[in-house]
Amino acid sequence: PLSVSCSEGVFKCPEDQLPLDYAKIYPDPELEAQVLSLAIRCIHSEEGCRWSGLIKHLQAHLGTCGFNVIPCPNRCSTKLSRRDLPEHVQHGCPKRRVKCEFCASDFTGEAFEGHQGTCPQESVYCENKCGARMMRRLLSQHTLAECPKRTQPCTYCAKEFVFDTIQNHQYQCPRYPVPCPNQCGTPSIAREDVPTHLKESCNTAMLLCPFKEAGCKHRCPKLAMGRHLEETTKAHLGMVCALVSRQRQEILELRRDMEELSVSSDGTLIWKISDYARKLQEAKARSNYEFFSPPFYTHKYGYKLQVSAFLNGNGSGESSHLSIYIRVLPGEYDNLLEWPFSYRVTFSLLDQSDPSLSKPQHITETFHPDPNWKNFQKPGASRSSLDESTLGFGYPKFISHEDIKKRNYVRDNAIFIKASVEIPQKILA
Repeated sequence: PLSVSCSEGVFKCPEDQLPLDYAKIYPDPELEAQVLSLAIRCIHSEEGCRWSGLIKHLQAHLGTCGFNVIPCPNRCSTKLSRRDLPEHVQHGCPKRRVKCEFCASDFTGEAFEGHQGTCPQESVYCENKCGARMMRRLLSQHTLAECPKRTQPCTYCAKEFVFDTIQNHQYQCPRYPVPCPNQCGTPSIAREDVPTHLKESCNTAMLLCPFKEAGCKHRCPKLAMGRHLEETTKAHLGMVCALVSRQRQEILELRRDMEELSVSSDGTLIWKISDYARKLQEAKARSNYEFFSPPFYTHKYGYKLQVSAFLNGNGSGESSHLSIYIRVLPGEYDNLLEWPFSYRVTFSLLDQSDPSLSKPQHITETFHPDPNWKNFQKPGASRSSLDESTLGFGYPKFISHEDIKKRNYVRDNAIFIKASVEIPQKILA
């Protein structure tokens, strides 16, 4: 039969869309029987169903067809083909009923997924890999108090250790309490503090007298040290005085050694006299005021010499000239040298003019020592360089005050005096 459409109570023919009289519409059993007897394939033939038969048997087939889509009987809102239903109902359906194999509790499939891995009755291994296996509900207590591989802080130093090694740690723990090795009565001391305790706090520790550097050899317990110091005050004072005396001598020797090390030993001295104007005024105010240069050696292990200058002149050059002298000082190596001193000496007052502007014109004088002059004989060890008798050999009228102003002999309020000694090569060998 044809399908008839109805709009607002009026039926229309599906072919020509003309209105139909409802009274003229009636079923046709013969045509229906003819249609239902037609042969067809299953509506799911393209999906793989191989059934074919009469139209009237199709509905019965769809009731068993594996490719027909039906709702899940558990009302989980999933629709799937009949042949996939058993797998879904057994394993995939969130509304299925599942019993836990460990605790025997009944769950929906959805709830069982959350229960898996948390069941308190499930047997599991300890997470610390100690080898123990137990029900999950017992695991926390085991991990906290029983597992030999659990971590635990040291009571004394707070560092973390595996439980089965913490017993051995106490033999090295720096904060582990131990008794005083001198049995002084202190109840307990951290192992790392024992050396400090013995040195500073322990009453039974043996101490050296604080005057040990001065020579006191006394040693006694800390408690007895106060009495020792009271009884030996006078002796300690004597020791300290002797120590000071020895140290003073050592300082003098060290100072002399330092001075010797700083002395030039190449036979040449360049002596800068700075603050020249003030020193000249000082020399004018004090008659025969002598300035002394640093000492110098003629060569390594040679003669020790010193230059002196009278800025306001000396003798025949007093008040008008610069006077320069040289003298021989007691040296470290005098016993190895030939006497009298007999090597040529050259004095120079250096011209400080710029060499690029004009050739410097140094004031230079050279002399050979007179072997009969007493100051060139071997000096006595006790002779002082300031002794009047040691006035050196030189030039009372080396340069006049007028000539010293003519060039840059004074520059930046300073003068340079050079002294050099000509030593034969054989004496240096």
